[in-house]
Amino acid sequence: MIDRVLLASLLLSGCMVGPDYRRPEVPLPGQWRGTGSGAPAAVTPTDLATWWRAFGDPILDELVAAALQQNLDLKTAVARVRQARAERAISAAGLYPSLAANAEYQHARPFSQNSQFGSLVEPGSPSAASLPSNFLTEDLYQGEFDASWELDVFGGIHRGIEAADADVAATEDNALATQVTLLAEVARTYVDIRSLERRLVIVAENLDSQRNSVALTEDRFRTGLVSELDVRQARSLLATTLAEVPSLERAREQSVHALSVLLGGEPNALQATLARGAPIPGGSDPDALAVRIPAGLPADLLRRRPDIRRAERQVAAATARIGVATAELFPKFSLTGLVGLQSISAGDFFSGGSRYFSAGPTISWRLFEGGRLRANIDVQDAVTEQALYAYEQTVLTGLRDVEDALVAYGKERTRHDALADAVEQDGRSVALSRDLYVHGLGTYLAVLIAERSQYTSQDSLVQSDQALVVDLIATYKALGGGWQPLAEEVAAAN
Repeated sequence: MIDRVLLASLLLSGCMVGPDYRRPEVPLPGQWRGTGSGAPAAVTPTDLATWWRAFGDPILDELVAAALQQNLDLKTAVARVRQARAERAISAAGLYPSLAANAEYQHARPFSQNSQFGSLVEPGSPSAASLPSNFLTEDLYQGEFDASWELDVFGGIHRGIEAADADVAATEDNALATQVTLLAEVARTYVDIRSLERRLVIVAENLDSQRNSVALTEDRFRTGLVSELDVRQARSLLATTLAEVPSLERAREQSVHALSVLLGGEPNALQATLARGAPIPGGSDPDALAVRIPAGLPADLLRRRPDIRRAERQVAAATARIGVATAELFPKFSLTGLVGLQSISAGDFFSGGSRYFSAGPTISWRLFEGGRLRANIDVQDAVTEQALYAYEQTVLTGLRDVEDALVAYGKERTRHDALADAVEQDGRSVALSRDLYVHGLGTYLAVLIAERSQYTSQDSLVQSDQALVVDLIATYKALGGGWQPLAEEVAAAN
């Protein structure tokens, strides 16, 4: 049984039951380890919110704008925000009185002639003449208003509103998290397309070179300077390189299909928009984009990433619901009232004699529920604990995402420099091996090895260009970039 002193103090103070929410604390490192000594310079939140514009690609800007307007996952997330706001309004309605109006008309025959009163109304009987004419049938006109108002003495309704507010914030942050992921996916897929196009160009250039080698070996074979083996090896290399084309074409077409669907269109909707020939966005000088990454402090991540803010709001909602469950232990106080008009005649329905009313307070107290109420509090405690662990895990995952992206970019930068040197050396090797072969001082095997190595290094360099830009995109995403524009969109949709 609830302690009487506690109950009395709660009644007098009108305070809310249940724990007050406190923002969970998660230990954070003092700085990003992946930035090293040359940490990127910080930029303003506006730059982070529109990070894709730093790539200077008008087509990418158009794709992002279209995705914000047309992506179906984002539209679904925004609709959930509207749903959460409507549900919050439902919760808030509990603070106000409820009023209902009822009107009724009845035409009734209360007794049958075969009932115990049937002999009284039998036609021609002495008693039938003395009874009212409407004894067998009657009309009843009735209209009333009834009102009730639950007094939120122990704060259960307020705690429910508090939970609903946190749910609204969580769904808003979920929509923002959806946008962050969407923009990163649009940019990454677009970079994939441009990278595949560049790889196809590399293939075409190598095919031209290898066709020249085939023609060279065939000429030398016809003149008897080399054996048929050189011709077969040259043709084999050409066929192997040709086999790369369908795979690259397939990957490009599938990437275009994926990007089209991200923008809410049918798979081939972007074929005309994505005309070939455009470079990899940011690929010419990725370091110029890298210095725009707002590294800041790890603690700033808690304000940037909407998924972390969403997890924190879920903890707040779960905490508030402990108060809702706790309030069920205490009595509920309500004020109820009823006023109406009732008459068997329409003519005097609005007269003073037709009025009736009732009013008074009510109290209800669930004194014994077999432990159900306290078990529900335990349930909400466990839900809150789970939400807290989920929040901590989300923070740690966010920290890992940033560190992974920064390390990936730094290591890929080193790899890219080595590949660029390899491409330069392979180009010289091809020229030297061909010159020696033409003058009869070298074997075709050396030419073959040099050409294979050149194609491999050139293709790897293009893929490294792609990886550098993708790592930059991953860093922007990990830092929560790209969420700010949705704030206006959600507000406009409400």
